[in-house]
Amino acid sequence: MSIRIACVGVGRMGANMARRLKESGFQVTAVHDLRRKQAQALAAELGCEAPARLSAVTALADVIITVVTDDAAMETLFAVKGDSLLKGAKGRLFINCATLSPATHVLVETRAQAVGAESVEACMASSITQARQGTLYLMTAGQKGACDKAEPILAKLSASRRYIGPAGSAAQVKALVNMVMNINTAGLAEGLGLGAALGLDLTILREVFSQTGANSRVLETDGEDMQKRDHACYFSAAHAAKDSGIAVSLAKKAKLKLPLAQAALEQYSRMVAAGLGELDKSGIAELTFPGRGPKANKSSKQATKATKATKANKMPAKKR
Repeated sequence: MSIRIACVGVGRMGANMARRLKESGFQVTAVHDLRRKQAQALAAELGCEAPARLSAVTALADVIITVVTDDAAMETLFAVKGDSLLKGAKGRLFINCATLSPATHVLVETRAQAVGAESVEACMASSITQARQGTLYLMTAGQKGACDKAEPILAKLSASRRYIGPAGSAAQVKALVNMVMNINTAGLAEGLGLGAALGLDLTILREVFSQTGANSRVLETDGEDMQKRDHACYFSAAHAAKDSGIAVSLAKKAKLKLPLAQAALEQYSRMVAAGLGELDKSGIAELTFPGRGPKANKSSKQATKATKATKANKMPAKKR
């Protein structure tokens, strides 16, 4: 296909999205990441360039997909001064997939439009496996015309898409999705942790949960991992803390108290403070199961390292 695509932020998700687009027939012309060696390795795999400068990325592409960590990283990409994706960006389309605060997505759209470019939110509610297979669930927002222009690319990355509304609205919905997911994950960890303390068979307990009102998506994705202390990362505790923080911040602005969201945020913040932030969100069980905790997490980290390479190769159908 004649559309030239660049991917900025090629970690777990971004790299697999780039691979998917390449396999789907698009021209992936550039990849960029602050981790230069990682970007260069992916560029060699895809047969594209890995420019060090953001303006060079823009020059090589018609569409730039960004998947970065947080608001600060995004504002750096779209800085008004200095090296930036906005340099020479007239006529370009930006598709921004990271979970960020709604205000940052609005800011990016404003800055893109000021230089004659377009910006689309495409917030993801899936994980690594779906990025690789092109079966993401995407929530889009921004000018409808820009979203329509992005559709051929988004169609190859996702199995389903939902247009939410103007800039910032998809980010609001994504924050709520992750807020509820994080509350459910924390609740599951407490239920299984109490079951372990009572000496119950956790395999049976999980089966009972699955057939009752205790059932949930996180039981499917995280229950066995909590039991076996297998916390190879698909969605990190650090990201869970960040996303719950976005939701709690939105609630404060709306003058609404969300005690469960606040409690989940505090638990994930404890994980980050204890050095467990790079474990999968299922690692919240390390705070609730008897005999575990920050002092006992060394074996859990070792188990994570041992399984990470295997999981990356097998890519089980795990969805967040």
